[in-house]
Amino acid sequence: MTTPAQAAPQPITGSYAADDCLFLLTPLAARFVSIAEKERLIQRGGRHYSEMISREGAPDGRYLELFRALTGRYRERLAREVVALAGHLAEARPAPLAIVSLARAGTPFGALLRRALTQRFAVPAAHFSISIIRDRGIDEAALRYLLRTRGYAPASLVFVDAWTAKGVITGELKAAIAAWNARGEEQLDPRLYVIADVGGSADAAATYDDYAIPSGILNATVSGLVSRTILNDEIGPGQFHGCVLYDDLAAFDQTNWFLDQVTAAMREAPCQPLPPSERAARAAMTADCVRRWQRDLGIVDINHIKPGVAEATRVMLRRVPERLMLRDPAHPDVAHLRLLAERKDIPVAVDPRMPFNAVAFIKTCQ
Repeated sequence: MTTPAQAAPQPITGSYAADDCLFLLTPLAARFVSIAEKERLIQRGGRHYSEMISREGAPDGRYLELFRALTGRYRERLAREVVALAGHLAEARPAPLAIVSLARAGTPFGALLRRALTQRFAVPAAHFSISIIRDRGIDEAALRYLLRTRGYAPASLVFVDAWTAKGVITGELKAAIAAWNARGEEQLDPRLYVIADVGGSADAAATYDDYAIPSGILNATVSGLVSRTILNDEIGPGQFHGCVLYDDLAAFDQTNWFLDQVTAAMREAPCQPLPPSERAARAAMTADCVRRWQRDLGIVDINHIKPGVAEATRVMLRRVPERLMLRDPAHPDVAHLRLLAERKDIPVAVDPRMPFNAVAFIKTCQ
């Protein structure tokens, strides 16, 4: 008789339709720690962030209003960007495609790309969302499942994410795939395709602007009610990385509403080429800003600097922030950040010089 740790891993859907997304993740029993305790254990206790998870709360009415307003503001832009990226992939990669999104930020866009590929370009495509973790690499059990159980050709796997920031996850992906390929296994293409290459590290992008991608301001309630990924001693050999399912947040779930809003706009979105690359310029600007913040603010750990609206939002929702910095406090893209800062009594600074709409700094535990 097999135990759960020995059983063959199986995909889950969360609150997505199976056609839109299959998560290659292992559901775990919830064992939450507080945000403050998690931060202390990460910084002082030698624990890796992926080993622990904090409880996600339901977004309140005001916050959901801001999310829906941002969706209304940007759904046509997002539709154009998704269609542009899908058109590029339709020409560049062999079908049938396996869109492999990096959970969770990439998950909604993997689902949208699959819809665009199948509906606008008649390209057979499926979407799988898998785990990649800073300092721990990509989920190789998920890669083996796609290649050996599902039988996809290596060239058909396409790695996608929503945005970049400092480029840490991009580097993690490159290193993980290089290690996989070096072992003489199936040779995978390490290129990363994103909606917004804010930090200048992706291989192809639909935009280089730092704007408030609506799904970036929510957590599980726009990502199939699935938590961020977990890798601890509960994951047995051969199992997918883990997650927690937030079924109790179903009444607040915006997952399919968000997909449908953007999909409706995609029907009329023109198919435009991707913009000229700004990768080098964005990477240089990001590196310059990070160095300046480290020098001026005395920040030793680069992981405590989170540039871009989406990354700043993650800090405000899931970490212990020390301060928030905005380029223009009156801009509608940062209204949700101002709300979070007010509620958590986090000081807000203004820097109109920076190439980001927002940056958040994680507090160093004393």
